[in-house]
Amino acid sequence: MSGSKAFIVGISGCSSSGKTTLARLLRDIFPSTMILHEDDFYKTDTDIPVRNGFQDWDCADAISIPDMEEALVHIHATGTFPASLDSKEDQNSVGKRPVSDAKMQAMKAKVASWLEKAKPIHKLFTEGSLRLCLFDGFLLYSQEMQSVMNLIDLKLFLLVSREKAVQRREARDGYVTLEGFWKDPPGYVEKIVWPNYATSHAWLFEKGDVEGIPNKAVLAETGIMAQLDRGLDVDMETTLEWAVEKVITGLEEFALVNDTTNEGV
Repeated sequence: MSGSKAFIVGISGCSSSGKTTLARLLRDIFPSTMILHEDDFYKTDTDIPVRNGFQDWDCADAISIPDMEEALVHIHATGTFPASLDSKEDQNSVGKRPVSDAKMQAMKAKVASWLEKAKPIHKLFTEGSLRLCLFDGFLLYSQEMQSVMNLIDLKLFLLVSREKAVQRREARDGYVTLEGFWKDPPGYVEKIVWPNYATSHAWLFEKGDVEGIPNKAVLAETGIMAQLDRGLDVDMETTLEWAVEKVITGLEEFALVNDTTNEGV
């Protein structure tokens, strides 16, 4: 987005696919980086819809999409979070980092070396006129979120198997909400989380099978990037390397646009 003060990277996928973990790793690698969580736009606890006997926290109707759009526009314009944004996500527990210290140091060195050569981006970062915003959420690329997708500069999509997603989600302690704390009741993941993901993301896969082959034509048309031909459940070290490369490429393209519109920035 030309003239923007933030480069917004969407990181989406099924719940427990590694979105927030990846965002936190990237925040430790790139300078001037902040994280925006889709979970910070949940409606109040009493406004969460009920389906199949459960409060359904894993659907678009549970999210205030207008508030999310407003926040993204504000971030692009100012490079800062709206004053009204009160993040709850970082109050949730964080597991052990699934990436070695050696890999983290290698990625930090890679980005530092790149920045020494990427003069336009380095200048934007050091002058404080550009920030990197990592936006993680489980529904960013559902068709109900088209207006949100239009506000994301780089779209990363993490693939995961049903077995792995269920295993990880069921191992979680729970989630801080606007008005309290939520812990998945028995059967919630099988009856709500995975079916919602499969329904919302079928359009991105051939034959609508979210454990099958991603539809490369649809991904190309929408600008959504996934680790194609690597299968599901790619390890986080490999995913981190892939994401770092995509962010670097995206920032370089951003710098070219801004360099031609801002008199040699």
